[in-house]
Amino acid sequence: MGSSDTLLARFLALHPKLIDLSLGRILRLLERLGDPHHHLPPVIHVAGTNGKGSTIAFMRAILEAAGLSVHVYTSPHLVRFHERIRLGAPGGGRYVDEALLVAALERCEKANAGDPITFFEITTSAAILLFAEHKADVLLLEVGLGGRYDTTNVVAHPACTVVTPVSMDHSEYLGDTVTKIAGEKAGIFKRGAPAVIAPQEPEPTAVLEAAAERAGASKILIGAQDFNVHEDGGRLVYEDGDGLLDLPLPRLAGRHQHINAGTAIAALRAAGYGGLPAKAFERGMLEAEWPARLQRLARGRLSELVPAGAELWLDGGHNPDGGRVLAQAMADLEEKNPAPLVMIAGLLSTKDAKATLGHFKGLALALFAVPIQNQLVARPAEEVAALAREAGLNAEVAGSVEQALREIAARSWPAPPRVLICGSLYLAGEVLSANGTPPV
Repeated sequence: MGSSDTLLARFLALHPKLIDLSLGRILRLLERLGDPHHHLPPVIHVAGTNGKGSTIAFMRAILEAAGLSVHVYTSPHLVRFHERIRLGAPGGGRYVDEALLVAALERCEKANAGDPITFFEITTSAAILLFAEHKADVLLLEVGLGGRYDTTNVVAHPACTVVTPVSMDHSEYLGDTVTKIAGEKAGIFKRGAPAVIAPQEPEPTAVLEAAAERAGASKILIGAQDFNVHEDGGRLVYEDGDGLLDLPLPRLAGRHQHINAGTAIAALRAAGYGGLPAKAFERGMLEAEWPARLQRLARGRLSELVPAGAELWLDGGHNPDGGRVLAQAMADLEEKNPAPLVMIAGLLSTKDAKATLGHFKGLALALFAVPIQNQLVARPAEEVAALAREAGLNAEVAGSVEQALREIAARSWPAPPRVLICGSLYLAGEVLSANGTPPV
């Protein structure tokens, strides 16, 4: 038996394109595997530009708090591929272990017989095979890219479909307007399945609602119209036609997580899990975890490099709307506990760095641009710094995150700084690995 790393490297050569949105190849492979996608637990299928993973994290925490076993499929991973596949079990799931993963990958490779297929298609097939062959009460399935032609869109009868906030990203694949992108995300809606649309801007909402109606969704729930979530007196209040939940504020930081939590609750209620004990929803707010999404690094090797009294935060937001949400979260932290904000940023060339970083103008005191290792499409740090300066930030270059942290520690600041590492999930993965705190 080989290693998963060897198999995964081999899969990269099976198709000339890393991304080629289509369903034909995966359906062919799934048929050869015995159609495991027809034998899955009830599926909640989640698409969107931002907030997919956090929304899934809330749903998983709530369901597991109620004693249910939950399979989870997300992408990309931060440190190890195994993070993409979580197998449900009583008392809480676990990332797939090496032996199970290798066995599933080898079965998929054998069934594919060398035919053209993308990396994401063959690895998603392996995940579906594992989810079908290991019992669980629910499968939370995250779209990889888009929705209509995404590899995950092979489930004919989901328990519920969800679209989190839609904004500009991956325009080279999904379209050059937010309405076109929303139309692609709406491709996961299915006849007879509830459609939950997170609170978002009017244009994508209108596109999503119309698409859900055309698809024949059994019911359509629109955030801020059919369900609402808001903070009141240090509590999170969720309301919809089925009643009100008075909950603790989420453990995940940032007001945007209130929207994700509300969307998660709406999806669970729509999928038939609204009758879970109130305690499960309460625990879900307090126990949900989603690494590298406004995560405070309070321990680890890198956290020891910041000045005494400083804070170290990590976020994988990598598009303009993600930058907006992150800047708002930093502004909220500043209001509660003032501290000079110092950024360390690395971005890919496929992302709008200037628009993403521009949200921090007037908020960040300084920015250190760093390279992202082992990424062919990573922007050179010098280019990131130049774009940050064009966006109005005081930016310079550092050779690595560690070098930037040492430079920050060596300088004088008006007070112990709040250090934010951001710009890419790939950079976030590097940081978690270097810090010695990978996802578990």
